[in-house]
Amino acid sequence: MSTVTATTTATTPSGLSFVSDNMAGASPRIAGAVAEAAAGQVLPYGNDPFTERARGRLAEIFERDVDVFPVSTGSAANGLALAALTPPWGSVLAHQDSHIHHDECGAPEFFTGGAKLVRLPGLDSKIDPEALQAAVRRRAGDVHSVQPSVVSISQATESGSVHTVEEIRRLSSIAKDAGLRVHMDGARFANALVHLDASPAEMTWKAGVDVLSFGATKNGAMTADAIVSFDPALATELAFRAKRGGQLTSKMRFQTAQLDAYLTDDLWLDNARRANAMATRLGTGLKAIPGVGLLAAPQANILFCRLPQHVTDGLLAEGYAFYHDRWEPGIVRFVTAFSHQADDIDQLLDAVHRHSA
Repeated sequence: MSTVTATTTATTPSGLSFVSDNMAGASPRIAGAVAEAAAGQVLPYGNDPFTERARGRLAEIFERDVDVFPVSTGSAANGLALAALTPPWGSVLAHQDSHIHHDECGAPEFFTGGAKLVRLPGLDSKIDPEALQAAVRRRAGDVHSVQPSVVSISQATESGSVHTVEEIRRLSSIAKDAGLRVHMDGARFANALVHLDASPAEMTWKAGVDVLSFGATKNGAMTADAIVSFDPALATELAFRAKRGGQLTSKMRFQTAQLDAYLTDDLWLDNARRANAMATRLGTGLKAIPGVGLLAAPQANILFCRLPQHVTDGLLAEGYAFYHDRWEPGIVRFVTAFSHQADDIDQLLDAVHRHSA
């Protein structure tokens, strides 16, 4: 197992932490909304005004009626969504770098009752369309093989790249032509959206997406993500799967109050713009330091670069937290969050420069 840094066992100052946007706290407005939801009594299981408002806001931003199922984790969102789209004898076609393959401990297989993840290649952690074209029809109808059932697209991807709307349309078109459904893992949905300057509708159902795992936790919420379905025919199954999977919370208002605040007055977009801007600032600065190799210009809030070992060791000794040597020797990952400030980035760049000298 790779090392992050010893200081991650305790509280790490935000200016030193670049492990993940999961390490950031919550936006004050979201924390305030949870406190407001704690007062008084309301009906349980989503029959409350907070949930009604959150559902209304999601319908507004997606420009249509949607079915919304709040969940506590992105893994639950992905697993339950895929289960509603895939029979146990089906297969989920996803990029070989995808989160559902690498980081969910078999949750998609568990929730689907045994459906198989089929890994596909492609540059920048995006599924290669030609590989997908072959995979969607591979052994279709053969009772001896799992049946291609759904394509899962990560937006943004695990390497920080962002699918264009046209790329999503192309992958969705290949899937739909073969009778497959399309799922989007949107753990960093807002970061991808502001990078493209697209609308939520354009990046999802208008491009062929059937079900979205809508992430908020990485971008300022506390414990709230959601499954957003654009297909009314899936509503009943998703509702029962959410209950059976332990995701129908009695005090749902504490989740939906977060989502309501998250979507109010563009907080979610402002948070994502800040996180993305900090990654861009970091990438620009790293490019100017001799001996540092940027693997790609950041499009969302994730940045991979190559650092000499003595630079990595120096940063860790100063208390900086980030993933290193998890992918290959010398490769490190920095993730910026909505809570990072320009001074945090500049101090990290100064530390890299000092240890590179």
